[in-house]
Amino acid sequence: MDHLLEVSNLKIWDSSTGKVIVPNSSFHVKQGSCLAIVGESGSGKSVTCKAVMKLNKAGIRQAGDILFKGENLSDLSEKDMRKKRGKQLCMILQNGMRAFDPSCVVGTHFLQMLAVHFDWSRDEMTTKLKHAMECVMLKEPLAVMNQYPHQLSGGMLQRLMIALAIVLEPDIIIADEPTTALDTISQYEVVEQFIRLRERMGCSMIFVSHDLGVVKKIADEVLVMKDGIIVEKGTTRAIFSGAQHEYTRYLVSTKLALSHHFEQIMGGVSVAER
Repeated sequence: MDHLLEVSNLKIWDSSTGKVIVPNSSFHVKQGSCLAIVGESGSGKSVTCKAVMKLNKAGIRQAGDILFKGENLSDLSEKDMRKKRGKQLCMILQNGMRAFDPSCVVGTHFLQMLAVHFDWSRDEMTTKLKHAMECVMLKEPLAVMNQYPHQLSGGMLQRLMIALAIVLEPDIIIADEPTTALDTISQYEVVEQFIRLRERMGCSMIFVSHDLGVVKKIADEVLVMKDGIIVEKGTTRAIFSGAQHEYTRYLVSTKLALSHHFEQIMGGVSVAER
C-alpha cells in the first residue's frame, strides 16, 4: 500500500466556543516519505498532528477519517490508541520538557515506555537505549539517563526523543516544531539527526515547521496551511520553485531570506545544504 496514512475530511473544533479550527482537511503520507506541514503560528499545524494521534485536549473535538495502514484510527478506543502510540505512531513535541515526567530521571521514563511495547529485559532495554543515544551524539548515555529533564538542555531533550524513536522503530514519526525552542547550533544538530533517522530507518515522517530552510532539507512533499485550511500542497521542489498560491509565495520569499542568515552562521550554503 502506497499511502501509510490517509486523512480525509478532518474537521477540528472547540466544543466550548463552537469555533472551527480546521474546517475540512484531507492529505496523505506515502510510505517512506516526509511530508512537511508549514504555515504561521495559529494556522492549525499542531492541532492537525495531535488529531492524528488523538491527543488534543478534552474540549477540542474532531470528525473525519484517519486511516493508518488501512485501519481507521477514528474508530479506536483510547486503550487501543495507546498501544499504537510510540510503537507505530511516534510524536516528538516542540518542547522536550513536556514530553518527560519532571519527577523521575529520563531513563525511568524511557524504560517504562519500552516496557509497554516490548518484553525485553531491563539490560536489553538499557543496551538498546545506550546505542541509540550514541547514534544521536549524546555523550555518556548512562549518566544522561540518570538526569532529570530540567538538568538537560532543550537540544539534548530533543535528541533523547529521537533516540527513543530509534529504539521504538515506529512506522511514522510526527515531529511538531522540534527545533523551535532551540538555539541555532542545536537546531542544526537536531535537524541533522532527523535526516539521519530517516536514512537509517526509512520511516515515514510528518515534519511541522515554520522554518522553510529546514523543510527544504528534509521534506519530500509540503503542505501549506493558513487559518486552518490547506491552501497548497506539492513536492518540495514544486513548492519552492513554482508556488501557485500567493500565501505560499509570500512564505517562501520571507522565510527563506531568514534561513540564508542561518546558513551563513553555519558556514555557508555548502554546509547547510548537505
